[in-house]
Amino acid sequence: MIDRYTRPEMGRVWSDEHKYELWCRVETLVLEAHAAAGRVPADVVEPVRNAPPPTPERVAEIEETTQHDVIAFLTAWADNTEPRSAAAYVHHGMTSSDLLDTALAVQLTEATDLLLAKADRLVAALRDHALAHRNTIKVGRTHGVHAEPDVWGHRVADIAFAMARSRDRLRAARDRVGVVAISGAVGTYSLIDPSVEVEVARALDLRPADASTQVVLRDSISEWVSALAIIATVCETVALEVRHGQRTEVRELSEAFGSGQKGSSAMPHKKNPIRSERIAGLARVVRAAIVPVMEGIPLWHERDISHSSTERVFLPDAAITTDYLLHLTTGLVENLVVDADRMRVNLESTGGLIYTSSVLLELVEGGLSREEAYALVQSAAMETWNTGTPFRATLRSRAKADGVELDEARLDEICRPERYVQNLGPLFERVAALR
Repeated sequence: MIDRYTRPEMGRVWSDEHKYELWCRVETLVLEAHAAAGRVPADVVEPVRNAPPPTPERVAEIEETTQHDVIAFLTAWADNTEPRSAAAYVHHGMTSSDLLDTALAVQLTEATDLLLAKADRLVAALRDHALAHRNTIKVGRTHGVHAEPDVWGHRVADIAFAMARSRDRLRAARDRVGVVAISGAVGTYSLIDPSVEVEVARALDLRPADASTQVVLRDSISEWVSALAIIATVCETVALEVRHGQRTEVRELSEAFGSGQKGSSAMPHKKNPIRSERIAGLARVVRAAIVPVMEGIPLWHERDISHSSTERVFLPDAAITTDYLLHLTTGLVENLVVDADRMRVNLESTGGLIYTSSVLLELVEGGLSREEAYALVQSAAMETWNTGTPFRATLRSRAKADGVELDEARLDEICRPERYVQNLGPLFERVAALR
């Protein structure tokens, strides 16, 4: 991922420097387990443990010749080992994927922990924003068309719970990707004792894989990427709501606009939802990772490496982009400008059409059949749409023509927007308990 969208901590997780640090750590843990069991000389452990990780530049230089990244790494690291002869016991009984998949599991869990912390903050921001606007009346919209009265906090609460569920999916996926596989060439432990895998897993605070061939099957990594894609898409849900709300014709929501900020190179009046649009664009990047990573589940027999090149691109990019999206969305929510007065103006802009559902039920309860009541209310509503005459006026006219008596006092109560949201108390109690 380009630097523009890379946060430093997450970038560090996926850097080559950190990768080689993890490779050194995994190889050292395997060597220590071998030495403890008496399979290799004990005096080789300390020189290997003290050998600094090779630089990415040195590994790349050797790989130009070997065309094998693990062999290049082992050679470069051996060059840093004093005495070099101690390095002869590094990678003892292992195959490349033992190192690669185990170190990758550490990277995945490290990245996940960063993401979970940011997801917690976003859930809290959404929760607090929803509670702050539990009484902010707005019009609800279905198909983009005014429906019934609602409160802004209700819409935000829905997204808050979605983000909490998405965070919990990622937490569950962390457990499944956090596995160690130190099982040898085709996973049969032919040249390495299973106890080594157990010891390495314990030291890394992970767990041994339930089974592995030469690689860990990629279903869990696919689940992890899918969890990131869902998080990214929930972030986009927030962004889409803001993009709609910031349109000139709506003007209910807007991103914070800083001093000195510019909206357009040509039009000085512009205040554009650039953060929300960036979120929408980058969510596509994360979703794009699902299929390529999932196609790494079916490999030839005990393994091939068709998954490897895909994962080198998509796993870092998905993690880095999701990390940035969580950061960006949290800032968007924490600084969101809500125009409650404009929300009220928009709610009243259709002349009362948003009350048709309650009027329909009131007429049914007054003795009309549902078909008769629907026809009366719809004909009045269509006249309001076509002429701009307030709905109560067209309703009176149509009711009089049909010989239907209206209870005006009852209609006054029905056409009060607060009535539509009076049962949301338990919802906001659940929101307040959200963690």
